[in-house]
Amino acid sequence: MNEWIQHVFDHPDLKGSLIIAAKTLVIYAFLIGGLRLLGKRELGQMTIYDLVLIIVLGNAVQNAMMNNDNSLGGGLIASTVLLIANRVLNVILRRSKRVERALVGEPLLLLNDGEPIPSHMAKEGITLEQLKTALREHGMASFKEARMAVLEIDGSISVVPLDSTVLRTRHRFKALRIQ
Repeated sequence: MNEWIQHVFDHPDLKGSLIIAAKTLVIYAFLIGGLRLLGKRELGQMTIYDLVLIIVLGNAVQNAMMNNDNSLGGGLIASTVLLIANRVLNVILRRSKRVERALVGEPLLLLNDGEPIPSHMAKEGITLEQLKTALREHGMASFKEARMAVLEIDGSISVVPLDSTVLRTRHRFKALRIQ
């Protein structure tokens, strides 16, 4: 019984623990950067292929993080480092607008006064069909019925109808005036 408990609570030595922690941080930073490069729309509209990618990524990086350590302690170390790194990143994002803009991005105007903006759409990998789909989701049949469409930072597309009152904001795009 005692041997069984030792196997359950097995853990790496200090050097092994530090190696797991360092590798976990490197993998976390790499994945944050890689997922950011995919673009906002990719993260906002997860398809079955994106889900498979996330699952396979998790499996692919596990061995790199764990250094072939399958112990409970090694898993707890990697999990703790990921949770702490995520918390620290969130604190940094709240405190630094520059870091937030770099990692999270800003809303992007895709359609202005019924006219799509091809350069903005190409930058984020948005097709005309995806923009048309967003318009239909907002009850509009054509581009001319929309004053603007904005790719939000979460990957969703907001659409403002042509008959809405708008005002200028500090951002590069117009926003809906709520009355």
